[in-house]
This record gives sequence, C-alpha cells and structure tokens, in this order.
Amino acid sequence: MQQSSVPMAGRSSSVTWECDCLAHRFGNAADNGSRQPRYPTDMTDREWTAVRPLLPVPGWLRGRGGRPEAYCHQAVLDAIRYLVDNGIKWRAMPADFPPWDRVYAFFRRWRDHGLVREFHDRLRARARLMVGRDAEPSAGVIDSQSVKADAVVGADSRGFDGGKLVNGRKRHVVVDTLGLLLGVMVTAADTGDRTAARVLLKQVGDAHHRLALVWADGGYTGSLVEHCLAAFALVLAIVKRSDDMRGFVVLPKRWIVERFFAHLMRTRRLARDFERRTTSAEAMIYWSMTLLMTRHLAPTRPQPA
Repeated sequence: MQQSSVPMAGRSSSVTWECDCLAHRFGNAADNGSRQPRYPTDMTDREWTAVRPLLPVPGWLRGRGGRPEAYCHQAVLDAIRYLVDNGIKWRAMPADFPPWDRVYAFFRRWRDHGLVREFHDRLRARARLMVGRDAEPSAGVIDSQSVKADAVVGADSRGFDGGKLVNGRKRHVVVDTLGLLLGVMVTAADTGDRTAARVLLKQVGDAHHRLALVWADGGYTGSLVEHCLAAFALVLAIVKRSDDMRGFVVLPKRWIVERFFAHLMRTRRLARDFERRTTSAEAMIYWSMTLLMTRHLAPTRPQPA
C-alpha cells in the first residue's frame, strides 16, 4: 500500500491511503474513504504486500452475482483481526472501521463459502516454504481443548467434559510440526476425542495427501489406531507419559500442539467460546492463525539467520 501526502485546510498535511485491493480497483470502496492504521493488529505495509496476492477472488468478480463490495478489503481484514485479538462484540467495532454489520457480512460470507480456510491454507503454505519446508506436510499432531461456553451457546452444541470439569465446547485440532493448523472441528465438550478424531482425520487426510504420520496422546488409543491405518493409510503414533514421571515434563511432539493452544488462549475472542454456531467458532480459530502467520511472513524486526 502506498502513501501520499495531501494538504488540507487547517493542517500542514494529512496522510491518505491509496489501496490496491480488489474492492478499490473493481468495486465501490473508493466511495467510502479510507482509514489510517492505528491499532497493533492493523497490517503493516509489508504484511499487506504479502497478503494481497493470497486473498480469494470475490464471487461478484467471478460472475457469481452480488453487488461489488463497498469497503476496502484491508480495512475489513483489519477490523476482523481487531475483533478476534481483542475479544470485542461485533456492535462495539471502533468507528474508524467500516460499519460492524458490513464487517460481519464479510466474515459470514467467508465462513459460509470456505474462503477463510482457503486464505488460511495459502498463508500456511507460504509460511512453510519460507522456513524451507514443503508446502504440504507429511506429519502432524492431534489433540483437543475444552473451553467454557458463553450463555449464547445453545444446548444443542454444548456439553460437560467430566475429565476437565468444563461446561462448554471442545476444539479438536490437527497441526503440523511447526504448530500451524491443518484442520479444526468444534463440538460439544462431552464429545469423545476418538469419536471426533475419526471425522477430523478423514477431513485432514483428504485435504493433505502427503500426511502419513500423526502423533497423539493416550486418549486416542484403542481401535482408532487400526482404523486410521486401514481407512486413511495414516499411522497414528501414541506418545504416552511414563508412569515414573513426576511433575511437569515436556513430552516429544505433544508440546507442539500445546503451544498452538497457548496461542489461541492469548487471542481474547477465543479465551471462551462466544459463538452461537460451531462454524463461527472454527472460523475464529482460522482468523487467529492468519493473524499469527502474517506477522511471521512480514516481521517488523530482523529475524536471526
């Protein structure tokens, strides 16, 4: 994104932003003005340069109908990043962002059409290539996290996890060996790990054909190991904690997914499940990871060799 100084009455100069997003180039975003970055979650110029080519093409540009978008894509992305990272309500969106209902409509459209996952997967492939890995992973780690649910979560998608003593929902995830998300499924907290893993590992295996090995904890033992090998040609390796271990011990491979969960809990919108629909909860996790990956793709400080 380029900057240009435009003199204004009563001021020596004011900065306006000339955006190259599709909503500006082919839509009506130029009619609604622009905003200046001011929050820590706003994308830098380097982030936008890395992100811009990876954005999915809107349906109205592909002849699928709908009106051309009227708000800058970068401004809308910054608004969603602000909401996810700071945990605000949709209606509490700061006034310098586009109207909250337009931002939510963008979020809902990307959720329902799988665009947020498409965007996330492109970022993940770029992040893996940047550190010298193949774009597609060959190994991963599976685990689950139970979180308390807000009052807006209905009884049809919430439950009680007796092991963790949590009334809410459970996030089942598969990450690669870098801790980047490969797949997520949100269920009621009383859903068993092995039951959810059968569905999630099939989804992840269909999307990532190179995936051959997945590490898991002792909760995934039993018939699931044989099922993964027979149905998905996937080796499920169980990393168990030894009986003679005392206190906190870092277990091989399992720390990777625990670090992933730690990142989610630092994202305030995900510290508790506030979403009415499980698909929205899954979309929030994807958005949280896109925020993390854009910062890695375009760091503000020099990275060590």
